[in-house]
Amino acid sequence: MIDQALLDRVKKQAWFHKYPRGWPFLLFLIASITTAVSVVAIERADRQTRQVELDRNLTEIASALQRRITENIALLRAGAALFGTQDLVTQQQFDEFADDLQGEGNLYGSLGMGWAPLVPARKLDAFETAIHEAGRPEFVTYPRPEGDSDFAAPVVYLQPGTPENRRASGYNMLSEPVRRAAMEKAMRLGRPVASGKVHLIQDESDADAAGFLIYMPVVTDRGAGRRVKGFVYSPFRAGAFLQSAGELYRNDHIEVAIYDDHVAPATLLAQRSAEGVTGTTMERRIDVGNHSWVVQISDREGRVLSTLSRITLFFGVLASLMVMTIGRLITRRSAEDRRVLEWLTSQASIRDSLTRELNHRVKNTLANVLSIAALTRRRSRDIDDFTESLTARIRALSATHDLLSQTDWGNAAIGDIVHSELAPYMDGHENRVDMSGPDIKLAPNDAMSLGLAIHELATNAAKYGGLSTVEGRIHIDWTLLSPDSAEISWREEGGPPVVEPAKRGFGRDLIEKIVAHELRSEVYLTFNPGGVECRLKVPVRAVREFSLRSERRPIA
Repeated sequence: MIDQALLDRVKKQAWFHKYPRGWPFLLFLIASITTAVSVVAIERADRQTRQVELDRNLTEIASALQRRITENIALLRAGAALFGTQDLVTQQQFDEFADDLQGEGNLYGSLGMGWAPLVPARKLDAFETAIHEAGRPEFVTYPRPEGDSDFAAPVVYLQPGTPENRRASGYNMLSEPVRRAAMEKAMRLGRPVASGKVHLIQDESDADAAGFLIYMPVVTDRGAGRRVKGFVYSPFRAGAFLQSAGELYRNDHIEVAIYDDHVAPATLLAQRSAEGVTGTTMERRIDVGNHSWVVQISDREGRVLSTLSRITLFFGVLASLMVMTIGRLITRRSAEDRRVLEWLTSQASIRDSLTRELNHRVKNTLANVLSIAALTRRRSRDIDDFTESLTARIRALSATHDLLSQTDWGNAAIGDIVHSELAPYMDGHENRVDMSGPDIKLAPNDAMSLGLAIHELATNAAKYGGLSTVEGRIHIDWTLLSPDSAEISWREEGGPPVVEPAKRGFGRDLIEKIVAHELRSEVYLTFNPGGVECRLKVPVRAVREFSLRSERRPIA
């Protein structure tokens, strides 16, 4: 019997057989998609976190820039308040003030502090003469006011007195449009104003250097009323100013860029780069000394994926491969179970077929034996005669049965059947039997019936016919009449004269009734004086193996 538990399990897993490679790949695909979705979700959350952090950094950086500007404006306001009360700003007075507030001049990212009086163009020569008389004969205002310019604003003092700052001495800041616009706005507002992007006189050797200035108007109320008599100002290198502001915020992995008024390559004031891949970018407009700047920061990502995403991706791929491997193992096991089931089913079918065939043949054999026993009993003279006749006939059946067993009950050749039945009479006298015919094979039941007929003919010949004398001979020929029919001819000669018996014997009944019935053909038995002749036809049936038997395969 087939193991029912195995049968039930294989039936439940039958769907595995349809897609032996597809299911493991589908499991791998599902696990991979899950991993990818997880990585995307982690990266999205990480980007949102970085964006919040970037916004916080932008606020911090903007505050740092404005704080540095405010610190410098406070110094300029102090200077404007002081110099506004003086009729004349002297060298000694300015130097002492600048030294007290700015020291070496690098405080809060500026290059120092300067004084630029507002001088009417008509009084410029007298102004220069007064400076020459004060001990600075090299002082010259440049460029000179031209056209409709009514005033000049030359740099008179600039502390600290570094070689770079001394280059700016005498420079007329009203001659340059950006500086002029900032100074006019400062006079109009009465408050400190930052200029736009300029190229500082101090950086004349560096054509790409960008800077800006903050002007604080110095107002006096004496004499003819309120008027601006000059400007206290601070020049700034934009890059140095950004570096100074960087001391006030902590994130060094942020790329910062400052633009004048709007974002464009030409308006870039300063930039601080950071290592990594450019990430999210944010911008914010800030007010710097009544002037507008745009601060742009970019998050620099050190890696394409975050650490958590890479860990998730690694273990996700590992899990996907494990799931695919497990799915493959399950599918293979299911396929093996399926093959086992098919093999067991095939064996069970073969066993059932063989059992039915065996039962049929046993029943036929037993029916023949019962018939033989019954007829033998009725025609036997005593128990010894009955026993001898019955034993001989059962041996005839046995001989044919052995012949069929040697061929696995597949088929038996007519020549082999005749030879097995006549073997007892041919021992040392083969020349007494003449057999000839083609190789024709008979089905098992037909072979057994023919064997019985040949046995009865041989027994009769041994008692009364051609085999009872030394000179007697037997001729047996068989021919193929058609693909499904063969004829066998038995002829005796050389024996005693034959007379047809008045009483029918068992052998005659066996041949003419039982064998004829089994072979489904007529038997022609003739008692000629020269010897008995018999012709009978046997069907030639195609012997086929069981279909299940041909499909038998070893267990994989």
